[in-house]
Amino acid sequence: MQKQQTTRPLTAAKNYVTIVQQACDKVKGFSELYKELERSININGKSKSALTNYSRQLAHLALHYNRMPLDLDADQVMDYLHLVKSRGTESASFFNFTIHGMRYACKMRGLEYTQFSLPGLKGPRKLPVVLNGSEVKALLKACTLLKHRLIIGLCYGCGLRCSEVQYLKPSHIDLEREMLHVHQGKGSKDRCVPLGKLLCRGIRQYLIEEVPSKYLFENKAGDVMTRAGVLWIVKQAAKKARIIKNVHTHTLRHSYATHLLEQGINILVIKELLGHKQIETTMTYLHVARPMPCNVFSPLDTLYGID
Repeated sequence: MQKQQTTRPLTAAKNYVTIVQQACDKVKGFSELYKELERSININGKSKSALTNYSRQLAHLALHYNRMPLDLDADQVMDYLHLVKSRGTESASFFNFTIHGMRYACKMRGLEYTQFSLPGLKGPRKLPVVLNGSEVKALLKACTLLKHRLIIGLCYGCGLRCSEVQYLKPSHIDLEREMLHVHQGKGSKDRCVPLGKLLCRGIRQYLIEEVPSKYLFENKAGDVMTRAGVLWIVKQAAKKARIIKNVHTHTLRHSYATHLLEQGINILVIKELLGHKQIETTMTYLHVARPMPCNVFSPLDTLYGID
């Protein structure tokens, strides 16, 4: 029987080996686990970022013990989570995705994840970081390249997630109608959002100058930009603009929603523009938006129509 060739997932730049590729090469059985994850996540309609996050954290765990994650005992998993937790708050997402990855892998293979004594993930809910108008302008002004300015402009001006910017295609843009079709966003949902005149003007110029083929924003190899690449653009602009807030791509999405709310857009409309499944998620912005100015009055006068 001919031995099946092992594919190397998440192909990266030349001479760079991703953590997932390392696990596939060094830990027996991890390549098969990755392919199962890829198939399951695709069939269940989960996002590409879910595959990236789950497989990356499972790879770290596998390389730490040089064993398959699902072959570990509860004490080994707890020791590893304790090590991750001790690194501080900056490892919170690393910690959470390790647990999510383990749970998903268990569910996929029909195992009870309770055997690993995985902790719950409920914790204090923090309010989102929001930029003010001056900070958004400074961020855009800090960009010397039109490509970088458009990436930041789309995150803020259309409330796009990082993955939605990454996989945006020229065919998703209707410059005549000034609309953007977000194709298969989080939860495999499509939505349309208005672009506005400034973004249309910039995109029109960019399409003429760069002539992208498959994706609107491509790396030097002509492939989709990495998540880290998009984040680097935002971070560099924030550093150059001397913004002291912790700015991520999602900070721009938070700012988009909050500014729309402050400008009187109905929260149900904002929910659809963001592609949220639950209104409760959108209502978070009620806690950070400035209250709309209004004249205080007695409801008794309103009841009787007294001016």
